[in-house]
Amino acid sequence: MAQHSRGRARIFFSDAAAKQIEAITNEAEIHALDRALTALSVAPDLGSPIPRSQPELREYADDVDDVRVIYFLTALRTVVIVAYVEA
Repeated sequence: MAQHSRGRARIFFSDAAAKQIEAITNEAEIHALDRALTALSVAPDLGSPIPRSQPELREYADDVDDVRVIYFLTALRTVVIVAYVEA
């Protein structure tokens, strides 16, 4: 029997992250953030755990695109909740 992947994780934003995203006006930064969020939706474990954070926060940073995303995952790793964005 063929195995099916569970697909991409869904991305949601905290109110603070949504405000940060709304403030981004540079098209290159918007595209860089989009690439980072796509990467996280495909592989939510890409980011590094932030020690001693509750709930366990993770940080994804892409030095090439100059993007940083702080997020946490639901228990089944099917939903990514973005808490902070820097682009």
